[in-house]
Formats: sequence, structure tokens, C-alpha cells
Amino acid sequence: SSHPDAPDIGITPPRRSILLRIPFFATTALSTIANAAPDNAAPDLQFTTTSTGLQYADVKTGSNSASLPTNGQSISIDYVMSTTGARYGSKIYSTVDAGAPYRWTLGDGTTIPGLEEAVRGMYPGGIRRLIIPPTLAYQSTSLRIREECESGKGLGPKPPASEAIGEFQRFKNIYCNPDRVYQPDLVMDVKLYGKR
Repeated sequence: SSHPDAPDIGITPPRRSILLRIPFFATTALSTIANAAPDNAAPDLQFTTTSTGLQYADVKTGSNSASLPTNGQSISIDYVMSTTGARYGSKIYSTVDAGAPYRWTLGDGTTIPGLEEAVRGMYPGGIRRLIIPPTLAYQSTSLRIREECESGKGLGPKPPASEAIGEFQRFKNIYCNPDRVYQPDLVMDVKLYGKR
């Protein structure tokens, strides 16, 4: 028997319909997203597509009294990571659930390009849904990169291998699996913090 959310074999539904069905997850720091739509359904979002293929929709615009992030600046975000390529639910990991925001220095090469591109256009306090294509996320044909991904190293963000074992395994099976025919888009709900 198949799971009710699993697509029929051989039929690929349009990507936009899949992305709009992914629920926004009700978490403390991202509650604005959840409160924007009743019953945890996705609100009617208007996506913008950049020249690189990144898609984003602002759920809440941050305070433009602060400046946009620039290279060398310390960045702190909370996120809910989801995927378009899972049969039994889309959520992979949440920094809010873990109580540990993701932090990095913008432009230092430790974070996937799609997330860096997205936060460059956000003001602190902003919340944005991202649809990150594989080329801006974890896709690589390099054996070294795949090995780093499987061991929990390499570009972030990703669930911590030592603390979130089930979440990391799910992430690894979807994004680090060399036997997977295709790599699905990464979906992230992101809240950018100001100086913390």
C-alpha cells in the first residue's frame, strides 16, 4: 500500500503545486509564518525568482531601519528545513525545535550559496520562504563533497549528525545519496535576526 502523500509512480506533479502544499511549521520563532495561515496551511505567497534560480517569498519584511547584511557580517537565523523529495512528509529539521540558531559569517564559504543569496536581501526580523534548487544547495558530483556531506561536514546548514541522528539520516538520504536519481529542491522557512 502507498502512503497518501506519495506521488503515483511515473507521474510528476508540477513543482509549484508541491511547494504550495508543504505546510508552514508552527514553531516559536517562526510563529508569524504559522499565524499567517489557518490550520497550518501555506498562505498565498508570491514568489520571486532570481537569475540564479533561487525562489523566495517574504512572509514578513524585517525592519529596514537596519542595513542589509554584507560580506564579513555575522549572521544568525532560525530555520525549518523541508524538501520536495520525501514520500512521508517534508520536514527535515528545525533550529527552533533544537533551540540552536544557525550562525555563520556571510561570504566565508561555509554555507550553501542559495541561503547566502537569500539573506543578503533580508532585513533583520524578516521571515522568508526559500525554494533552493540543487545547484545552490548540496548538489555536487565531487566525491570529496559527497563524503563530507555523508559524514556531517561540508557546507551548512544541516542537522547536527551527533545530536539529531534521525534528522541527519533523513537529510543524508535525500541530499548526500549518490544513488539518488535526482536531488530535490530544498525548502527553508528562514527568520533573520539582527545583532545577537
